[in-house]
Amino acid sequence: MVSSVTSTTDTTSASAQMKKDLGFTSDDFLKLFIAQLQNQDPLNPQDSSAFLSQLAQMSQVEQAYNTNTNLTSLLTAQNNTTSMNSVSFIGKTVKANGSSVALDGTSAATLQYNLSGASASSTITITDASGNTVRTATVAAQSAGDNTYTWDGRDNSGAQLPAGAYTFSVSSTSSSGSALTATTYTTGTVDGVAFVNGTPTLTIGSVSVALSDVINVKGA
Repeated sequence: MVSSVTSTTDTTSASAQMKKDLGFTSDDFLKLFIAQLQNQDPLNPQDSSAFLSQLAQMSQVEQAYNTNTNLTSLLTAQNNTTSMNSVSFIGKTVKANGSSVALDGTSAATLQYNLSGASASSTITITDASGNTVRTATVAAQSAGDNTYTWDGRDNSGAQLPAGAYTFSVSSTSSSGSALTATTYTTGTVDGVAFVNGTPTLTIGSVSVALSDVINVKGA
């Protein structure tokens, strides 16, 4: 009985929403059809085939509308599930596509990147939120694959930089002098989840990371 009531309620709700969005429903169309039949001239009856064809088209429109409404409900439910699951990331260390790094203003920050081949040397450039270069560092030879650089949080003059979000890039060359591809990552411990237009975004200090950019998660 509960299922029956729920089904009837859902159908009524969908019909009401269709009335609101389109201004009419198939019931309205059927009432108009019946009224036309009741008020036609019996000596000169109207051809109802065209109206019946329109009624069939109206039924198709209603079915398509209801299908779209159901899909929207499914997507909403899926988004709600994703939003709830994103909270479970808090306290865990994530690795995501990106080049942002959060500096807390007191401790060092780890920059992670992947090299397409063994490097003879690499240059790491760190910029602030305004795009100004605050630190340039030269790194000795490193192997191909994932590598890290520990940034002490200071600028080129040795002054401690304030907490905030920074961006880094890596330029590497091989022993033969050819350029290597360096893929940067945003890493850190998730300390919060923000919802932007209903979409969950992880926060790592002052850095925001889209859930879709996360490629690796490690437990606390």
